Amino acid sequence: MDLYQHDLTGTDFRRRCGGNNGTEGGEACVELAPIPGVADAFALRDGKRPDAGVLRFTGDELRAAGMTV
Repeated sequence: MDLYQHDLTGTDFRRRCGGNNGTEGGEACVELAPIPGVADAFALRDGKRPDAGVLRFTGDELRAAGMTV
Protein backbone atom coordinates (compact mmCIF):
# COMPACT_ATOMS: atom_id res chain seq x y z
CA MET A 1 0.00 0.00 0.00
CA ASP A 2 1.43 3.40 -1.02
CA LEU A 3 0.55 5.80 1.80
CA TYR A 4 2.03 8.72 -0.15
CA GLN A 5 -0.73 8.62 -2.79
CA HIS A 6 -3.32 10.01 -0.35
CA ASP A 7 -4.05 13.75 -0.18
CA LEU A 8 -3.53 15.36 3.24
CA THR A 9 -5.27 18.65 2.45
CA GLY A 10 -7.29 19.73 5.48
CA THR A 11 -5.87 16.95 7.68
CA ASP A 12 -6.09 17.70 11.41
CA PHE A 13 -2.60 17.26 12.86
CA ARG A 14 -2.29 16.94 16.66
CA ARG A 15 0.85 17.91 18.54
CA ARG A 16 2.59 15.18 20.56
CA CYS A 17 5.47 16.20 22.82
CA GLY A 18 7.84 14.35 25.06
CA GLY A 19 11.47 13.85 25.85
CA ASN A 20 14.17 16.41 26.36
CA ASN A 21 16.16 17.68 23.42
CA GLY A 22 17.83 20.54 25.28
CA THR A 23 16.18 23.32 23.26
CA GLU A 24 13.17 25.63 23.55
CA GLY A 25 11.13 24.36 26.46
CA GLY A 26 13.09 21.11 26.62
CA GLU A 27 10.61 19.01 24.67
CA ALA A 28 10.75 17.38 21.27
CA CYS A 29 7.41 17.66 19.47
CA VAL A 30 5.92 16.02 16.42
CA GLU A 31 2.51 16.41 14.84
CA LEU A 32 0.49 13.32 14.02
CA ALA A 33 -2.68 12.85 11.97
CA PRO A 34 -4.62 9.88 10.65
CA ILE A 35 -4.41 9.58 6.87
CA PRO A 36 -7.93 10.12 5.49
CA GLY A 37 -9.44 7.03 3.92
CA VAL A 38 -6.78 4.61 5.19
CA ALA A 39 -7.31 2.47 8.28
CA ASP A 40 -4.50 2.56 10.87
CA ALA A 41 -2.16 4.83 8.88
CA PHE A 42 -0.69 8.15 9.99
CA ALA A 43 1.14 11.23 8.75
CA LEU A 44 3.93 12.56 10.95
CA ARG A 45 5.73 15.92 10.73
CA ASP A 46 8.12 18.06 12.79
CA GLY A 47 6.22 20.17 15.33
CA LYS A 48 8.66 23.06 15.06
CA ARG A 49 8.96 22.94 11.26
CA PRO A 50 5.66 21.60 9.87
CA ASP A 51 6.54 22.89 6.40
CA ALA A 52 9.66 20.67 6.25
CA GLY A 53 7.72 17.67 4.93
CA VAL A 54 5.58 14.78 6.07
CA LEU A 55 6.44 11.13 6.65
CA ARG A 56 3.77 8.43 6.59
CA PHE A 57 3.60 5.25 8.61
CA THR A 58 1.26 2.40 9.38
CA GLY A 59 0.04 2.12 12.94
CA ASP A 60 2.10 -1.07 13.33
CA GLU A 61 5.28 0.80 12.35
CA LEU A 62 4.64 3.57 14.86
CA ARG A 63 3.78 1.16 17.66
CA ALA A 64 6.95 -0.86 16.92
CA ALA A 65 8.91 2.38 17.40
CA GLY A 66 7.27 2.85 20.82
CA MET A 67 4.75 5.53 19.86
CA THR A 68 1.20 5.36 21.16
CA VAL A 69 -1.28 6.08 18.36
